[in-house]
Amino acid sequence: MKQGIIKNYPLLPLRGLLVFPAMIIHLDVGREKSIKALEAAMVQDRYIMLSTQKEAQTDEPRPQDIYEFGTVVTIKQLLKLPGGTIRVLVEGVHRAKIVEFIDGESYMSVSVEEFPEENDKSAEAEALKRMVVEQFEQWVKLGKKIPPDTLLSVLGVEEIGRLADIIAGHLSLSLEDKQLLLDAVDTVDRLNLLCGFLSRELEILEIEKKISQRVRKQVEKNQKEYYLREQMKAINKELGDKDGKAGEVEELRRRMAGLELAEEVKTKLAKEIDRLEKMPGMTAESAVVRTYIDILLELPWSDSSEDNTDIDAAEKILDEDHYGLARVKERIIEHLAVRCLTEEMKGPILCLVGPPGVGKTSIAKSVARAMGRKFTRASLGGVRDEAEIRGHRRTYVGALPGRIIQGMRNCGKKNPVFLLDEVDKMSSDFRGDPGAALLEVLDPEQNNAFSDHYVELPFDLSKVFWIVTANTTHTIPKPLLDRMEMISIPGYTEEEKRQIAIKYLIPKQVKLHGLADGLISISDHALLGIIRDYTREAGVRELERCIAGVCRKAARKLVGKKKRSKVVVTAGNLNAFLGIAKYHNTDKRTAAEAGIATGLAWTSVGGEVLEVETSVIKGKGELFLTGQLGNVMKESARAGYTYIKRRAQELKLADDFYKDLDIHIHLPEGAIPKDGPSAGITMATSMISALTGRKVAADIAMTGEITLRGRVLPVGGIKEKVLAAHRYGVKRVVLPAANKRDLEDLPANVKKRLTFLPVSHMDEVLALALENSDA
Repeated sequence: MKQGIIKNYPLLPLRGLLVFPAMIIHLDVGREKSIKALEAAMVQDRYIMLSTQKEAQTDEPRPQDIYEFGTVVTIKQLLKLPGGTIRVLVEGVHRAKIVEFIDGESYMSVSVEEFPEENDKSAEAEALKRMVVEQFEQWVKLGKKIPPDTLLSVLGVEEIGRLADIIAGHLSLSLEDKQLLLDAVDTVDRLNLLCGFLSRELEILEIEKKISQRVRKQVEKNQKEYYLREQMKAINKELGDKDGKAGEVEELRRRMAGLELAEEVKTKLAKEIDRLEKMPGMTAESAVVRTYIDILLELPWSDSSEDNTDIDAAEKILDEDHYGLARVKERIIEHLAVRCLTEEMKGPILCLVGPPGVGKTSIAKSVARAMGRKFTRASLGGVRDEAEIRGHRRTYVGALPGRIIQGMRNCGKKNPVFLLDEVDKMSSDFRGDPGAALLEVLDPEQNNAFSDHYVELPFDLSKVFWIVTANTTHTIPKPLLDRMEMISIPGYTEEEKRQIAIKYLIPKQVKLHGLADGLISISDHALLGIIRDYTREAGVRELERCIAGVCRKAARKLVGKKKRSKVVVTAGNLNAFLGIAKYHNTDKRTAAEAGIATGLAWTSVGGEVLEVETSVIKGKGELFLTGQLGNVMKESARAGYTYIKRRAQELKLADDFYKDLDIHIHLPEGAIPKDGPSAGITMATSMISALTGRKVAADIAMTGEITLRGRVLPVGGIKEKVLAAHRYGVKRVVLPAANKRDLEDLPANVKKRLTFLPVSHMDEVLALALENSDA
């Protein structure tokens, strides 16, 4: 490269623009110094130096703000515009490098080193030229930004350097890249740079072409689908067919418009219906979305039933459906009374606890009928998956809402009576704890926005009247138990069972077995015989089965060969209907015996009577316990044994009586597990009776726990135990003095038939239970 020529020119800084040699371009000039530079150039020889600013925002550029390399141009035309702006037409002459800045008063001048273009005829330059021309032709063909005649004029340029500058001027390069080309004085260097830029631009154009084709295909596909969909709508409309997808979506929107929905629910539903409309009808996801929409539309978001505020009528309905259960009925009537005074009352959560067959489930249906509400039920027995309560995520195949939302959907009302049956029989495993999930359902502070994993929207459960049933509270988690109001239903007395049979069970079974009025008659004595000799339970299920058996036998007699006009069931012919009696009075002790004491226990199926037998034999001072005793009962037996050792002298026993004697305590019916803190004083009495030979009275039963010093501690389940004693025919009941207050809940007829003996110490028990005479 030859040394350039040094000359002085006025300087015109350019903002965001670069001019190559041989380029003709219009420029709008507005800055005062730039206008002065133009005027100076016009006065001289019309030549001016153009150089680009590094930052376009700079209004008063300094020497360090301007690139060194620029272009010397000649001014072809100059036109003054309104507002003081000048439009000038310039043509690039050749490259120049600023050597020195000459700062004048009104404009800036520079000394520049000019680099006139040389025509490089080397083989390398020719090869690069051909490559550049080929790439430029491809760029023009792909980009279609330059007319064909312009391409021909560009390709007609012979000088290699000038050709490179013209091509660079047409490319959409950044200002920095163009400046690199302007800085390249050597022709070969400039062509190498240009080859790289052209290759990059071709790649970009190829990518743009692919994107454009893809977008065009998608648009064409959407347009085609839209056209076909519109055709289908038109065809369905002509045929009057509303079963197509358009009619289906229209029906869903109409259903949504007819519901009172919260804004959040309405937005979600509208969004899902729009999704369904855009989906192809045969896809699996379309069916999932449709099911979800149907469930949301069927849920009672705001539809409530009106409560029956006639308390007298509600009380009459409860009495019609159930005999007894005074506490449950009283609680329902109280709630209705409060509802008469205020609408803000949240639904209560009642937990009915009692043995099987006492009417816990059926009372819930009666409550719904008395309140004028819908009834729905969910059985929780054996449930071990949290998703049964909260529902499954919709991402799973076959996902469905939980049992709570399903129950609300089935009843169709926001305030039903909802029965959660067998809550004590839930369990938990690796799939979660359903008991923990129920905490939100049964918490009045949280259930106004219950969240089901499937629905994914808050649902209000605060108006629901919850009734929970259980046989025992021991297996219910404590936090869950804390949210419920406990109502105990211990069981029925003999008189209550008789009344239930007369008013409900016999009419029901007579109707079920097709026995018209007057075809069968069951006497009171026969009914008492069924209760006493064929059933021994807290509830009335076995009683109902026995009555059904009597009705079947009666039906057989009425339609057999020896047809009868009427069947009469009496105590004398009861065996012909039900077979041999299951329970006999001989089961009960009728005479006092040594070593046998009658105890009372509470189980999940009600109160039970336990016979505790003790036998003393020669041995090594060991204590044997048999009859499937649990840990608590074993500890009670050991505590009683220690008490006997401590009180040996008072009991007229030798101080070392136990050294040569083994004591064996046995509870019959050994296959049945027995446990609980109720038989302490019973086992102690039985051991003392066996050791001393003093007989235990036959008509006395007892319950209570014993301490090492002989104190009698209170126990639970007094009502259930007393009812069991009443069924068994016991006359006297020994119980802890602290449990005396529990006798208030007993029926009046039971209190009349039993004598209650409250005790505080084991000495009092022995004085009451043991006869004074020796065996």
